[in-house]
Amino acid sequence: MLVMYILNYLDRNNIAAAKLAGLQDELNLKGDEYQIFVALFAFFIVPDLPRTNPWLSDDEKVLAAWRLEEDIGEDDWVDSEHQSMDPKAWLLLGVIYGCTSSGAVTTFFPRPDLPPTYDRKPNPALRGVILSVGAWLLDWLWFLPQIIWSNAGFGSLRTIRSHLDYIEPRYDPTVVPLKGNSDENPDGSVADTVSAPPVKYPTKYYSVADYHELYKSGELTPIAVVKGLLPLIRRDLSTPGKHSIAFVDSRVDLVFAAAEESTRRYKEGRPLGLFDGVPAAVKDEFDLDGYRTNMGSLNDYTLEPKSDDPSITNWCIRQLEKAGAIVVGKVSMHEFGLDTTGNNIHYGTPPNPYHPDYYTGGSSSGCAYAVSTGLVPIALGTDGGGSVRIPSSFCSVVGLKPTHNRLSHYPSVNYASTTSVIGPLAADIRSLAEAYRVFATPGPDTPFPAPGPLSLTPSARGKKILGIPEIWFSRAAPDVQCLCRSLLDKLVTEKDYTIVPIDIPFLVEGQTAHAMTILADGAALLPDTTNITAPNRILLTLGRTTPATDYLLAQKLRRLLMQHLAALWQEFPGMIIVTPTTACAGWPVVSKSELKWGLSDGDRTLKAMEYVWLANFTGVPAISVPAGYADPEGKHSTEGAVPVGLMGNGEWGSEEQLLQWGLEAEELGVDLRERPPIWEDVIQRAKWVGSSSGSQETA
Repeated sequence: MLVMYILNYLDRNNIAAAKLAGLQDELNLKGDEYQIFVALFAFFIVPDLPRTNPWLSDDEKVLAAWRLEEDIGEDDWVDSEHQSMDPKAWLLLGVIYGCTSSGAVTTFFPRPDLPPTYDRKPNPALRGVILSVGAWLLDWLWFLPQIIWSNAGFGSLRTIRSHLDYIEPRYDPTVVPLKGNSDENPDGSVADTVSAPPVKYPTKYYSVADYHELYKSGELTPIAVVKGLLPLIRRDLSTPGKHSIAFVDSRVDLVFAAAEESTRRYKEGRPLGLFDGVPAAVKDEFDLDGYRTNMGSLNDYTLEPKSDDPSITNWCIRQLEKAGAIVVGKVSMHEFGLDTTGNNIHYGTPPNPYHPDYYTGGSSSGCAYAVSTGLVPIALGTDGGGSVRIPSSFCSVVGLKPTHNRLSHYPSVNYASTTSVIGPLAADIRSLAEAYRVFATPGPDTPFPAPGPLSLTPSARGKKILGIPEIWFSRAAPDVQCLCRSLLDKLVTEKDYTIVPIDIPFLVEGQTAHAMTILADGAALLPDTTNITAPNRILLTLGRTTPATDYLLAQKLRRLLMQHLAALWQEFPGMIIVTPTTACAGWPVVSKSELKWGLSDGDRTLKAMEYVWLANFTGVPAISVPAGYADPEGKHSTEGAVPVGLMGNGEWGSEEQLLQWGLEAEELGVDLRERPPIWEDVIQRAKWVGSSSGSQETA
């Protein structure tokens, strides 16, 4: 078994070759004995390796034959022309070439190079009363969950088991980069601001910096902002606010208290920094002093205070409030974050700001709505399967999914710790970077150091590389591809990026493994489904149906995919892997019954999550930026465009690089970006409120 472990874990070709040579001496194997020894282990390691080895091109096969002849001598396995071999010889060549060739994989073994397949059985979409009946049947007919589970393709990992047998499972994708390979700050402090080039273009949205400058000049006060904003978002008024459907609750007393303190600090010339007085919103998934935590449901999941810490406020929100920001309320979410529409029958479903017959995306639906409509410049969400990036794409804002475990969940726990992270959404890249800087302050439960001073100016070192998995990229709808490729072309021609083709194996199986994992996490978290909506009862039933062996296969595949990505980044240092954020342009509301009863459409969910799952499953950071607007489905040249996003995935710990790329993409797409029809000019409204208050005081 020693050879197997060497091949699986050694990441330097020269070390691997030396170890194999050492084994020959250790076991005193000579000539044919050594060849047979290695070949036998090749059978164990890659038992399903085809007789015509697809891992090697024709040229590589010839090169491998020469290496074989040089290293262990020519015998009857190789003919004089090095073109025709016995199947055993191909197995041996696969091992020798993989260990000794500088052109082969030099990080991890195995790194399968297999063409992706996209065969899936269709799943029925359930709406209305049929959805409720279906959930009830799954609860009571013991055999039905297994049928649905199998039809959904969750058993497909068994078909690639031979590739996973000698891979250890990995349950947590946390990767902490070594010093010098990330944006960490060695002294543990958090930089005061983000270094960025001068703004050369209007973003059409108010940024965090815009609020700060207006406050400093005295042209605006935080008190005036909240006075103008609260009537728009409160749902406890006799006539609920225009945008209250996106807000679960707003504690007016707490909001005004924070605004008064911030206004006083500005008047006294001692603001806390850039965020002082800036309005912000947070997802209902977070605990926050003075608020109940519902997680989009009717149930109460509010954290009990710890004996040594009376505050239940999430660590990231603490840092935001410490910086002076005003949390104006908790915003809606898809119940338990278990789908990607933002549909919520309990509190109402926020419409897409650009098209009322489309969803905002989820599960951080309220966050995207609040930022897109101009109510706040930043919001805090979570992302376990694209829940920050999908609504960012659907609502034409920017969203960052950080490296796994980069942001702290303290004092609560991460309820989907194998896939989910905390991440910000913002109106513009500079605000997103500033928010990330504040949120990344290390908490008691995070292994990461503080990020160093963030710079949005790209480094001059090395080539700027964009990796494009073309076959996967082409899975997106034609209009999505057109918009994303147009922005990619501009990045190449105007920002000096180079595109390299890459391949990632087992993409369909990987998406299945991610879905299986997050549903199993949810099922373990929510054994009691009282008051839970029908769509989520179906999903949780599927999570409980997953056998332990299949769950283990999913975690084995996680490690294999992480190894493959690590190999790609060794081959192309600094590469950003680029795809559309979603394979579809938005998600239309097909029937109004969905808003009353809910929706279960697994096939559409898979399309929405086609690309986002990879970052959650492997722990890498990812960012979504606006790429333009598509026509609504079935309608052309009609009012109400549907936003489309472009996504970049970076190496673990490369948030700064992703933000730099995002700023360049934002600059190139500035002429395309438009505000939605229901956008609110909060600053102008606040100025009007301030002038009215001043006139009344003068009178």
